[in-house]
Amino acid sequence: MARRPADGKRTLWRVAVWLGAAWLALALAPAASAEPPVPLLWKVSDADSSLYLLGSFHLLSADDYPLSTDVETAFADAESLLFELAPAEMESPALAGRMTAAAARTRAGSLEQDLGPELWAELERYAAGNGLPLAQLARFDPWFVGLTVGLREMGKQGLDPALGLDRHFMQAAARAGKPADGLERADEQIAVLSGMDLDEQRQMLAEALQQAHEGQAQSRALHRTWRAGDAGRLWNDMAAEMKRDYPALYRKINVQRNDAWLAKLERALARDDDVLVVVGALHLLGEDGVVEKLRAKGYQVERVCSACAR
Repeated sequence: MARRPADGKRTLWRVAVWLGAAWLALALAPAASAEPPVPLLWKVSDADSSLYLLGSFHLLSADDYPLSTDVETAFADAESLLFELAPAEMESPALAGRMTAAAARTRAGSLEQDLGPELWAELERYAAGNGLPLAQLARFDPWFVGLTVGLREMGKQGLDPALGLDRHFMQAAARAGKPADGLERADEQIAVLSGMDLDEQRQMLAEALQQAHEGQAQSRALHRTWRAGDAGRLWNDMAAEMKRDYPALYRKINVQRNDAWLAKLERALARDDDVLVVVGALHLLGEDGVVEKLRAKGYQVERVCSACAR
């Protein structure tokens, strides 16, 4: 069994969820339901235009569709869309190559030396049991190996990345002829992962191996929380402990990125048209989320949730 992180934390294992790109995020196992997910959806307005802010998980299943009428109405109302990454960059064949290039080892020594005997032994066992070429993995930094383990476990769950909420609306925008752009570049997202220090990278791999051993129970619970639209619980279960236990990393992957997005969101509000913004759900939550940051700037903010009033 992989080493259990101190106090049972799973914070760094969730980094990919925070980053929010479909090619990086660890998927959450779906729970079938006849009801659409309760959306994490807010409307931010100035005098003559609105932003709809929709909190996404990036890899879902057919059971997460259809979406609520609140979400479909927001899409119909929007003249354009914003995602974390522009659709053209997300779909670029060169993107995977840029990521592996960033992950290629450049420091002295080997991956085995980086991990130490216990974690290396756990990785050896996982690789042997899952048909992964350990010699090939050893060419990369620990964060990339941890991500590889997480993505492989995701694949075992039979999830389709084409059904992720971001991809769903990228395709819908293309069909409707609505322009779509990104709030940042993929290189910026990759830099967050590749910029982790070695201790953080080891922790990420250890957590991924631990999660693979424990199975899908935690992922299912988090997915149910997202489906329920429970913003408070999602914040407490996924963000608060990162802010407490890894404040520097939290600032890097959440606060700094949210702050960088604000100017682009305000420029979108300054236009006359309405915009649907689809980003990882946790970027919208808590005092550091873009919802509260925009509220603090004096914009009118309201949650759009018909199901919440029932």
